[in-house]
Amino acid sequence: MSLSADRNDLKARVAAVLADEIRPALQLDTGEIEILDIRDGVVQLRLPDTCSGCPSVLMAVLMGIELELRRRFPEIEYLEAVP
Repeated sequence: MSLSADRNDLKARVAAVLADEIRPALQLDTGEIEILDIRDGVVQLRLPDTCSGCPSVLMAVLMGIELELRRRFPEIEYLEAVP
């Protein structure tokens, strides 16, 4: 399998976890999550309208998501929130 195919497969698996398990919890508080890219172990996410008024809550949300994704996908090193 090529590097591009591996990256697309990982992105699809991460997107499935986000859609099935994390997005519903964020939507309870009118939040949303969007996966932008995965490259070199870095997952780039956008969290529009998620805890927009409180940076410390947003950081806690990101840390929780990062822990869960790293637990499931060892090839993920960290998350990067993109505006």
